[in-house]
Amino acid sequence: ALDTSSQAASCALLEDERPIGTFYIDAKLTHSQTILPMVENMLSACQQKLSDVDLFAVSNGPGSFTGLRIGTAAVKGMAHALNKPCIGLSTLEGLAYNMIGHSGIVCAVMDARCNQVYTALFDLDDGMRRMTEDLAIPLEELHEILKKQEKNIILVGDGAVLCYNSIMEQDVCSVTLAPAHQRLQNAHSVGLAALYNHLDEAAAAKELQPSYLRLPQAQRELLKKQQK
Repeated sequence: ALDTSSQAASCALLEDERPIGTFYIDAKLTHSQTILPMVENMLSACQQKLSDVDLFAVSNGPGSFTGLRIGTAAVKGMAHALNKPCIGLSTLEGLAYNMIGHSGIVCAVMDARCNQVYTALFDLDDGMRRMTEDLAIPLEELHEILKKQEKNIILVGDGAVLCYNSIMEQDVCSVTLAPAHQRLQNAHSVGLAALYNHLDEAAAAKELQPSYLRLPQAQRELLKKQQK
């Protein structure tokens, strides 16, 4: 499993739900330079070969447009070369699996800039049931969604602190922050999400594409100019 959807990058090798090896780095390095060496070093340390992998999984969005393209391209290349299936799944769902084993509601929040967030809610007490689609909305709109929830809410993601501070300032509702070591994207959780919820979606490498959720900034600015 791979995740390159944010500043951090990670890869994980799993045997079912058991992590055999993981490699995580958050040093503001370019994913195109680090992700494949990370995979190679992880496999070498685990004394495994790439050809031993039966299934590839990657978080394919939302997230950094460049990061998503790098991650999906890496998985497409490896899966195609080995003629193995792959799965692309929501970055927000992968984040939610950081909290597997907890109770309440997990709200995955990613900072989309300009006071916007990518977000989705999942019910931890009901088998990680998805409560909302992946959304790209203003932070204030997320406040309104969270106010309606009746269970404890845990915030995860690189936008979790932003959301938490905003809620505390306005006293909108009661939420808790996930611990720092469980807050950000990681490939092990992507692998768990693929295992538990998406095995029937495994497909050929040519089918895998990024899912941006909203247009890149350059296209949004172009549309604004055209509308004016």
